[in-house]
Amino acid sequence: MTTETSSAPARELLSVAMVTLGCARNEVDSEELAGRLEADGFRLVGDPADADTVVVNTCGFVESAKKDSVDTLLEAADLKATGRTQAVVAVGCMAERYGKELAESLPEADAVLGFDDYPDIAARLRSIVAGESHAAHTPQDRRLLLPITPVERALSTTPVPGHASGPASLRRRLDSGPTASLKLASGCDRRCSFCAIPSFRGSFVSRRPSDVLQEARWLGEQGVRELFLVSENSTSYGKDLGDLRLLETLLPELAAVDGVDRVRVSYLQPAETRPGLVEAIAGTPGVTPYFDLSFQHASAGVLRRMRRFGDPESFLGLLEQIRALAPEAGVRSNVIVGFPGESDEDLQTLCDFLVAARLDVTGVFGYSDEDGTEAATYDGKLDEDEVRARVEHVGDLVEELTSQRAADRIGETVEVLVESADAEDGRGIEGRAAHQGPEVDGSTYLLDADARVGDLVRAVVVESDGADLYARVL
Repeated sequence: MTTETSSAPARELLSVAMVTLGCARNEVDSEELAGRLEADGFRLVGDPADADTVVVNTCGFVESAKKDSVDTLLEAADLKATGRTQAVVAVGCMAERYGKELAESLPEADAVLGFDDYPDIAARLRSIVAGESHAAHTPQDRRLLLPITPVERALSTTPVPGHASGPASLRRRLDSGPTASLKLASGCDRRCSFCAIPSFRGSFVSRRPSDVLQEARWLGEQGVRELFLVSENSTSYGKDLGDLRLLETLLPELAAVDGVDRVRVSYLQPAETRPGLVEAIAGTPGVTPYFDLSFQHASAGVLRRMRRFGDPESFLGLLEQIRALAPEAGVRSNVIVGFPGESDEDLQTLCDFLVAARLDVTGVFGYSDEDGTEAATYDGKLDEDEVRARVEHVGDLVEELTSQRAADRIGETVEVLVESADAEDGRGIEGRAAHQGPEVDGSTYLLDADARVGDLVRAVVVESDGADLYARVL
């Protein structure tokens, strides 16, 4: 892993700004693109207004994310009127998913690039800035682009076709904070009826453990103290390499990396979360007892229509296993309400489960059709007003439960990773306790403390406000 730049004197030194939307996996993609661009002589700048070209890494997950992506591309295109910005380029999931359709509907963008353009991103941008036209790619189902057996995959040293990243990539950090995402895998083999991600991200492909460790060591050298392991389904890591328990053996090695104090795993599929993995996350020193469990619902009938598995009993049994090993473990989840065919009884089953589960944080999403998904063809659709009402109902319940769970932590001793020492808002130094994932699970504010960004501070929780905690240094 390296971030050394190798500029080419014969070429014009172009500046580029990366704008990232969507999930942590997109953030890693942006840093890999930035690494490639910098290594090929581009100068990275933070402000799009100062850039010759702006690359917008779009999100194509749900309708609101698509709208944000289009709005961001239009805002970047407006900069071309100032005379500095010469080109605006769309990459990422929305660009990959819609390709020509996006290019035709958004002529303000100078190019729409797919994942296959990533290895040659520098050459692509130079040609676009030079005024050459670039034909937007034709979207295709990327699940069909992996004609390779697990044995062949294990022996291969070449990048996997149809994926945004090869086994190892240049990477250039775009955020100097003490936490960094580290990609375990790309793609997903599950076929949830509401989700289009596998069609444009492709089938599940694990990165080699040696590549993951190499990048972890590089991040540790960059001052990263917490590694946030990301993928579409971390419980599947290693299955295509012939060892489904690979994550259990990798976690201690990651926790032993110099400079790294915490390792956090994201996105666990509840039906695949095996006892050995629970034990590894809950009991490995340096690994945060944090469980990001994608329940999505609790009604067995709704889950079957979602092409998922589970019920309240199995989910509560999993939570019991976790808390038996780590009583103070953090647990978060997401749920979808208003799914086609969801009855009042189904909704009540979900609410009863949430009350019993005592989750730290729950994201609540209303169902909406996604292009190309099985659920979009289902009968029994609820009208938008009903979906909105159910979201409000479950959202109010979750808000109350989140506050209660945070209040339960008053008196706990927590270890806080300081992320901001700017106390101008009067709330004190901001960080995250072990049960709080980046950006989505609230913060812990250290009162009357003297600490710097990157410090790990032991403190006792004295107050709560929603998901946020206030603590005094011990």
